[in-house]
Amino acid sequence: MSFYSGVFDGLGLREWCDADKQEGPMTMAQLLARKKAAAGGGGEEVDAAAEAAGGFPFPSLDNLHSACDAIPRTRDFTTGAEQAFLDVKDPMKVVLDPMTQPLSFLLDWALALFEWLPWFVLIPALLLLTWYATRAAGVVALVAATFLGMAFIDHYDAAAQTLAIVFVCTIFCVALGVPIGIGMARNDTAQRILIPVLDMLQTLPTFVYLIPLIFLFSVTESKLYGIAIILYAIVPVIRLTNLGIRLVDKDVIEAADAFGMTDKQKLFGVQIPLALPNIMAGVNQTIMMSLAMVVIASLVSAPGLGVLVLRGIRNLELGVGLVSGLCIVLLAIVLDRSTKAALSRIDKSER
Repeated sequence: MSFYSGVFDGLGLREWCDADKQEGPMTMAQLLARKKAAAGGGGEEVDAAAEAAGGFPFPSLDNLHSACDAIPRTRDFTTGAEQAFLDVKDPMKVVLDPMTQPLSFLLDWALALFEWLPWFVLIPALLLLTWYATRAAGVVALVAATFLGMAFIDHYDAAAQTLAIVFVCTIFCVALGVPIGIGMARNDTAQRILIPVLDMLQTLPTFVYLIPLIFLFSVTESKLYGIAIILYAIVPVIRLTNLGIRLVDKDVIEAADAFGMTDKQKLFGVQIPLALPNIMAGVNQTIMMSLAMVVIASLVSAPGLGVLVLRGIRNLELGVGLVSGLCIVLLAIVLDRSTKAALSRIDKSER
């Protein structure tokens, strides 16, 4: 007998509790209790929760349902949440499919381009891009050593795929995040609304991002892992853009007003240039988070080094997992040093 049966009987709710009584699927605990009773372990069902709580179990859904069938179980609650999502899945897919198609196109195009370019073209191109952004010979040498080393151990193709995904997702994060951050900086109401959303995106476990997307998109579509990476990595660039714009000295803004500058002129001529170090710091963090999520996204067909890590876990190939993980670390170091060197160069030019 459940602990709370007497409570419902005392309140005169027994008729209501038993009105819609029906035999639904049993939980594992109920199955084990029935098996124990059939084996001669005792005919009475033991309230394990009550014993664990010293005779007074917490009034959870399952504990209350054992005393009153009219109260739903926890599995009914989770099934209801699942059904609510499935009910809106098709309308959401109709809206999201055309909106996210450019992401699929760019991801597929970037992956095909990076795979098609031979190493003696792609690596020099990356070195030139690094030199243009940083003007630091040490960083360029680090990039060269990293990619040549990964090519030497046959991890170059997977690293190029990972880099292509990070590039595309970072571009989308910056293209979406910087305007959102500017809007937050110019509107306090927008900031109050978006801060809880950003907090939620930043604290959700990485695997949770994949759950609704698996139901919305096919695992063969690159937008599946692209959207997950963007949602996870866009938060820093939004936050730091908002912070950078708000930290612009008010005296500078007053001087711009005194010169008769319009809002657009102040934004592009004063606020964004002064906030650029903060924005670049946000881009740096976005790149790092994109790289971290690419590894998780290998669970849903994202190519690259994450696939090798997943292979090492599934097949218990310790060497494969360790070497591919080391390559991811080296790629993260390269991206971090490159973006920080570019940020340092921007700071010097601003001074």
